[in-house]
Amino acid sequence: MASSSTNGLSEMATAAEIQSTYDAPGTEFYRLWLDRRMTYSCALWGPGDTLETAQEAKLGFLHDLARVTPEHRVLDIGCGWGASLEYGARERGVRRSTGITLSPAQRLEVRRRQIPGVSAMVVDYREFAPAELFDAVISMGMLEHIATPEQARRGRHVEIFRGYFERAHSWTRPGAWFALQTILMGRLPRRRGDIEDMAVATRRVFPGSKCGRLEDVVRAAGATWEVMEVFTRRDDYVLTAAAWVERLEANEERIREGWGEELYRDYLHCMASTVRAFERGYAYPAQLALRRIDDRPPPGRAR
Repeated sequence: MASSSTNGLSEMATAAEIQSTYDAPGTEFYRLWLDRRMTYSCALWGPGDTLETAQEAKLGFLHDLARVTPEHRVLDIGCGWGASLEYGARERGVRRSTGITLSPAQRLEVRRRQIPGVSAMVVDYREFAPAELFDAVISMGMLEHIATPEQARRGRHVEIFRGYFERAHSWTRPGAWFALQTILMGRLPRRRGDIEDMAVATRRVFPGSKCGRLEDVVRAAGATWEVMEVFTRRDDYVLTAAAWVERLEANEERIREGWGEELYRDYLHCMASTVRAFERGYAYPAQLALRRIDDRPPPGRAR
C-alpha cells in the first residue's frame, strides 16, 4: 500500500502507523475493554445505557443517517473490526456490504465473524477501486487519519479532506447518503498539562492522526456532498471514554501481564486525558448526514 500520493503529499497516517495502533497490541487487547462488537468510537448514550447498548444505539443512528435499507450496497470506510458491518447485516438485514481498512488484524477479525454478505479488504482508500457502486456510505473515526499534523500546519488538510470526499462520491450511485462520524477540534487548550496530555495521546496511541474543525469538513465536502444535518456528541464521548477507563482498570492485571506496564499506562493515560479534553471542550465528536450532490436535478425540477 502506498503511503504517499502522486502529487508528493504524504496523505494520511502510513499503514505502519495505523498498524502500530490497531495490530501491534492485537485484537485480544481491544476485546478486553471495548464493547462486545468492538466499536472504537463515541457511543450514543441514553438513560440507563451500558457501553454495549450505547454503542448499538450509535450504530443504529448512523444507519438511519445513511438511509440504509436491506437492498442497499453499503461501504464502511475504515471498518475497524467490523462492528458496523455486523450491525447492518444482523440487525438491519443489509445483504451486501464492504469494509476497507489498513489493518490486516481488523480484516482477519471481520472474516472470523463470518458475517453474511460482508467482505473486507486491506486497502488504502486512495487505491480503492470498487467493481460496483454503493448506495450508502458509513465511516467512523477514519477522517482523523487522512491528514498528518505536519500537513495541517502547512494548511493542506482541507485539500486532502476534499480528495477523500471526491473519492467517496465517485464510489456511489446518485441518491446516496453518507453517515460520517469524526472527532473535531474545539477551543484551544490553555493549560500546559492539557496540551502535553493531548500530544502524548497523538504520539503514542494515535501516531500520524490529526483532527480538523467543523468548517474544514464542510468546506471539503461541499463540492460533492451536501451537509444535511450535524449532531455534536461531546457529552457522549465523556461517558464513552470514562467507560473505557473503567474497563481498562478492571483488566489492569491481565493487561500488565500480557502486554506490559508501558502499554497499560499509555492507554489509561490517553483515555483519562480524553475525558478531560472533551469535558473542557478542546475537541468533540460530530455525526454528519451528507447527501450526494448528483449531476441530475432534484426530483420534480427540470433542467
